[in-house]
Amino acid sequence: MSSLKVFSGSANLPLTHEICEHLGVPVGKVKLKRFSDGEVCFQILENVRGQDVFLVQPTGPPVAETLVELLVMIDAFKRASARRITAVLPYYGYARQDRKDKPRVPISAKLVGDLLSAAGTNRLLTMDLHADQIQGFFNIPVDHLYATPVLIEHLKTVQFERLAVVSPDSGGVERARFYAKYLKANLAIIDKRRVAENQAEVMNIVGDVDGRDVIIVDDLIDTGGTLVNATQMMREKGARRLFAAATHGVLSGPAIGRIRESEFESLIVTNTIQLSEEQRISKIKVLSVAKLLADAIKSIHEETSVSRLFVQV
Repeated sequence: MSSLKVFSGSANLPLTHEICEHLGVPVGKVKLKRFSDGEVCFQILENVRGQDVFLVQPTGPPVAETLVELLVMIDAFKRASARRITAVLPYYGYARQDRKDKPRVPISAKLVGDLLSAAGTNRLLTMDLHADQIQGFFNIPVDHLYATPVLIEHLKTVQFERLAVVSPDSGGVERARFYAKYLKANLAIIDKRRVAENQAEVMNIVGDVDGRDVIIVDDLIDTGGTLVNATQMMREKGARRLFAAATHGVLSGPAIGRIRESEFESLIVTNTIQLSEEQRISKIKVLSVAKLLADAIKSIHEETSVSRLFVQV
């Protein structure tokens, strides 16, 4: 492991420290500041020539800043002659526009992939992409992990009664089916129509939630609008206790206020995105994916199979 070096941007330094604890290596030394106009000022403070470098930087809020910071860091390591640069993005931002579904829109997920490759990334390690096909946007190896095992392990400790797992849309059915299988639960699907960005109208529920504990599973929670609307409809359909689980807690805009006032008991997220103090409310439980990421980094560094960590959903 002597040639393995792990560095961190400013987006989630606590997660990087956890990863390094599992790996038994120190966090790499860098100087990361901002010029007075907000530009990134970055310098590597140790030798990385010929080293296997892993840069941990989820591109979460503020997305544009964390992304540019990552690109600047990658360029620095490329110019410092690192042998291989693996960008570790526990959360891959700009992923929601992954296809041209209306006139004159970008495919931003592909654009970000091109930027990472152009900056000098040799490999990408990420978790729970918004859409699996984003892996095909890269001409470099992509290791795509799922946080599902971490979430399911926790959910198995919760005492549910006649549990129903609910997908918030048709695109998340496979994920919800995976949860339902391992939690021995019923499956239900929300038929919704999106009326604008960050705004969806819940239309109908396909499946039985009457008299059941319900957990809504998704890849990310952003403003929380869909989640709150769904919980209200679940109540109308006779659901008992309400829970939600997602890998990425973006929690932007009015999300915290909505979650605090909502009827569900708990929202379970992982630490792919670092929550602020204002976001750490009693209803939100954060699980760590540090060991899963550390195991993947170790396998990549040692050139052993990473497939044992993949869980298809």
